[in-house]
Amino acid sequence: MKHRRVRVLMPLSGKDLYDYRAPAALGIEIGHFVTVPLGKREVTGVVWEEAAASDVAEERMKDILAVLPCAPLPAESIRFIDWVAQYTMQRKGRVLRMAMSVPEALYPKAARIGYRLTAARPERMTAARQRVLDIAAEAGVQSAADLASLAGVSASVVKGLAEAGALEPVVLPSDAPLERPDWRHGAFELSPDQKAAADALAADVAARNFAASLLDGVTGSGKTEVYFEALAACLREGRQALVLLPEIALTAQWLDRFEARFGARPVEWHSDLGQSERRRNWRAVIEGRAEIVIGARSALFLPFADLGVIIVDEEHETSFKQDEGVPYNARDMAVVRGKIGSCPVVLASATPSLETMLNARSGKYRHLKLPSRFGGAVLPDVELIDLKQHRPGPQRWISEPLRLAMEATLGEGQQVMLFLNRRGYAPLTLCDACGHRLQCPNCSAWLVEHRLINRLQCHHCGYSTRLPGACDACGAEESFKPCGPGIERLSEEAASLFPERRVAMMASDTITSPRAAAEFVAAMDRGEIDILIGTQIVAKGYHFPNLTLVGVIDADLGLTGGDLRAAERTYQLLSQVMGRAGRESIRGKVYLQSHLPEHPVIAAIVHQESEAFFNLEAAGRESAGMPPFGRLAALILSGPKAESVASFAAELARRAPAGERLAILGPAPAPLSMIRGRHRYRFLIKCAKDVSIQAIIGKWLQGCRLPSDIRLQIDIDPYNFM
Repeated sequence: MKHRRVRVLMPLSGKDLYDYRAPAALGIEIGHFVTVPLGKREVTGVVWEEAAASDVAEERMKDILAVLPCAPLPAESIRFIDWVAQYTMQRKGRVLRMAMSVPEALYPKAARIGYRLTAARPERMTAARQRVLDIAAEAGVQSAADLASLAGVSASVVKGLAEAGALEPVVLPSDAPLERPDWRHGAFELSPDQKAAADALAADVAARNFAASLLDGVTGSGKTEVYFEALAACLREGRQALVLLPEIALTAQWLDRFEARFGARPVEWHSDLGQSERRRNWRAVIEGRAEIVIGARSALFLPFADLGVIIVDEEHETSFKQDEGVPYNARDMAVVRGKIGSCPVVLASATPSLETMLNARSGKYRHLKLPSRFGGAVLPDVELIDLKQHRPGPQRWISEPLRLAMEATLGEGQQVMLFLNRRGYAPLTLCDACGHRLQCPNCSAWLVEHRLINRLQCHHCGYSTRLPGACDACGAEESFKPCGPGIERLSEEAASLFPERRVAMMASDTITSPRAAAEFVAAMDRGEIDILIGTQIVAKGYHFPNLTLVGVIDADLGLTGGDLRAAERTYQLLSQVMGRAGRESIRGKVYLQSHLPEHPVIAAIVHQESEAFFNLEAAGRESAGMPPFGRLAALILSGPKAESVASFAAELARRAPAGERLAILGPAPAPLSMIRGRHRYRFLIKCAKDVSIQAIIGKWLQGCRLPSDIRLQIDIDPYNFM
């Protein structure tokens, strides 16, 4: 008799699916998390599909050992993982690993023991015992540790009361109950434009059908309040919701606004969580107890039991694109996840990506517009400072017009922000005796000086060292000098110009968690910071009521380097930075310092002509056949020996496909030709939009044996060209 066979997927990088017998006694279903024998070990996996046509001999077939005590992986998650693996050309097991990122969550946490008051009273009563009994009477069932803490006594006092019968043990849930957001709690008063958009999104949620909408509103227009109404509709329907944010530091102010609207905190998912929180939250998601989840891009792979809406806030942000591991764009995959789960997807931005804007214009996405700031606030005035005419002077970066504007703003009791998208003190350190530059030993990148911690750091691999006392190239002592500014150096200059003012810096180095961001925001709100100096992290969604002046130190910084999206990214970043100014009743001012005032991006920013910019950018991409009018993929080869990588790249080039609607660029050393000690060569595949780029790559690599010391990374729809 042939027993039922199923295929099991394991979160591994090797072979995708293995066939196993499914013992009837285990009641195995598709999606069950199971343990199976694999070689000499036992491995956890997911029952993925039936294997009725399995051709494995009966004597070689092994049994599934156990079903784990966890809700099964939802069918929608299985379909999503299959789709992502096929699209990105990655092993299914690698994608599954992102959905099974907390292995301990597959097992229930041991139950907790709490204590409650009984009618009995101990024969011997002390003041400490009385405090515990009073707390138990008032607070109800509590753990021994909580009772002791609240009463200010040792655990032995609680234990003694339990032994005396005055307290009795009660089994508590293994995790403290999650806060439940209430859609009726505190609805905001919406403007007519906001209400029209909110009603449309809420109707999509209630209809339980897939629909993609672009929520396109200028900075400060109240997009968050609009999509909160979609979340409220999801809560009314009893379904789960997911909000993706590009930076975990953004969650500080967002969480406050969420709590004001719904009376509770959402479930969080990001790298700053402790392992215990991650275990609890993952399990709450798969069991359907997590009603609204806010998270970074990885939250998209959480196993939602009943997902009712997905919000992608700041959808244009490049941090939604993952380059390491499984390369994917969370914005695009969110749309796929919504389609698979028949739930609406909302893409929100003040500066939509070209891809999303074209989908909205073509009617593929609904286009919801919020053309004005909320509450009567107006967009800031913009002034261009031509640095060829207003040179700041040697080792200075704040021009005289900007300095005067800062002086006037500070004199009126308002706050100033200076924006420079460079961390550290200086981007380059060189010997002024021989010109030798300090470079990372593991990467083809210059070391960045961070003077606050007295270190040189590589922003690609994390290498860190002290500034050498003498130059290795020429032997000159104390000869190294910083070149160019980072925010630490700019902060130094601001402090020297305004010695009585309080200067603070905000960058990914200094704001490493939501808690740190919340403390920083609170300091800004209390007026404890006069001049804020930041990198791109300050551009992302913060609302500082008393910030009325923004100075952009180098508006041209992102326009060079040959990146396909350089102009678009610069336009988006500068627009978002400008949007921090004047978000309340006082009109804001923005000063853009530029060496290229005639550049189309700078002109579009100054005149706030978003439509003209996007039309120009779209025309340029279309004429070149570049995304979103064509398709790109990258093949990146890396290895410890440059010669081996170059040799294998040449072999691949000889096998490269050819065609009229296809171009293979390369192989060539990547712009960052070495990262973490691995030398890198890359191919860029360009083809027409209606051509399957995955099929081309699959045929190209078929039968190709990769040397053991070389890695091949396939990146479909690359964003990073370094």
